[in-house]
Amino acid sequence: MPGLVNALVIVAVVAIVIARQFRARAIDTDRRWWLLPVILAVVSLREPGILDAHHRAESAGLLVVELFIGLVTGIGWGWTTRIWTAPDGVVWAKSSKASGAVWIVGIALRVGVFALGSALGVHQDSSALMLGLAGTLLVRGGILTWRAQSIAAPSQSSGAPIQSVGAPSRPVPSRPAPAYGDDERSAWKERV
Repeated sequence: MPGLVNALVIVAVVAIVIARQFRARAIDTDRRWWLLPVILAVVSLREPGILDAHHRAESAGLLVVELFIGLVTGIGWGWTTRIWTAPDGVVWAKSSKASGAVWIVGIALRVGVFALGSALGVHQDSSALMLGLAGTLLVRGGILTWRAQSIAAPSQSSGAPIQSVGAPSRPVPSRPAPAYGDDERSAWKERV
């Protein structure tokens, strides 16, 4: 049953990530961008079936390849994401078509690794896939945070905002996108 739960977690995380990557979103460099990847890594590493007991060397090799694919996908995704600074100084990001291509190639490579493991007779648990996804998200988040900090730093020091870096052709919102629940007021703050 844990394999099914892991597979559902992977599908949910991938669906959320893919749905959110093609919308313009403000990058908060103070946010804990590393938290979700660390949680996914811990969940995947706690599983005893991450390596096949009968094919340890082969499954360890496939795990290393899976991690490598995850890291390369994260690097590609982080560098193909458009980043720009709005007039108010907020750094925004939105994935490009190239980012979508990176995802497609990454998924195709992962399917290839799974097919190779099946051909070798290696039992593959969803934990390896989850660990690769954690690596992808960790590297992508780190690159985006670093890029956002390097763009925001010159605009804060010189006083003049940077106009754009790979900005989209449509207008950019002047304030950050609201987070879930931002439009709701707490009952204790409302006046009677």
